[in-house]
Amino acid sequence: MVQIDHPTIVLMTRWPAINRCKSRLSKEIGALNAAKIQEQLILHTIAVVKDLREKGLANIKVAIDGVGINAAKRWASLNNIEKVAIQGSGNLGTKMKRQFLKTSSERTISDQRASPIVLIGADLPTISQIDLVQAIEILKHSEMVIGPSTDGGYWLIGFSKEIIHPQLLWPFSGIKWGTNQVFQETIRLAELNQINYQLLQEQNDLDNFIDLSPWINYKSFQLSASSYQL
Repeated sequence: MVQIDHPTIVLMTRWPAINRCKSRLSKEIGALNAAKIQEQLILHTIAVVKDLREKGLANIKVAIDGVGINAAKRWASLNNIEKVAIQGSGNLGTKMKRQFLKTSSERTISDQRASPIVLIGADLPTISQIDLVQAIEILKHSEMVIGPSTDGGYWLIGFSKEIIHPQLLWPFSGIKWGTNQVFQETIRLAELNQINYQLLQEQNDLDNFIDLSPWINYKSFQLSASSYQL
C-alpha cells in the first residue's frame, strides 16, 4: 500500500538488454556482458529501495528507458513494483525533469500536497539503505540533497516538499549533461536560487571497465537473455 506521507524514490534506469544500455562499457567488454551488469545493478538497487518501502520509509517509482510501456509494466509486476513509467525523449535533464514533474503531480493529486522526491540512478553497486535513509533525513531540514559522483556528475538528487512546485525547473535546465561539470553546475544553480542544500558522500558510478575492478567480476553475471530481448 502506498504511504502518502513518505518521499518517493524515483529510480532512473535503462532497460538491461543487449545494445540498449551501458554503451561505454559495451565498447570495452561487449554488449552482452554490459547488459548482464546493468541487470544486476538494477536488481541490487531495487532490492535496496524495496526494503525501505517495506519498512514504511519511502514509496518507489521506476522510470525506464529503452523499452515500451507494456513490457515495462510486465517487468514491474514481476518485480513487485507498483509504479513504472517510460523516461521519454530528450537528454538526461529533460528526462529527469519529466519524471520529477509527473511524480510531483501524481502525489499532489492523490494527497493535495507535495511530498519529497528523490531521483537516483542504477549505476552504484555500493548503494545502500544507509545512503537513502540519510538523504531522506536531510530533506527534513534542508531543501535539497545531492550525492556527487567521481565523474563530475551526481548519483542522487532530492528535493524537500517545501520547494517542490511546477516551476522548480532550474536543476534540470542550462546544464551540459554528460560532462564532468554537471555536479558543479547544479551546485552553482542551487546557490544562485538561494537553495539550502547538503551533500552526501561521493561515490563512483559504474560506467567504464576501470570502474569494475574494485567490486565486480563481470564474468560472474548471469542474464536471462529471453527476458530482455523484447
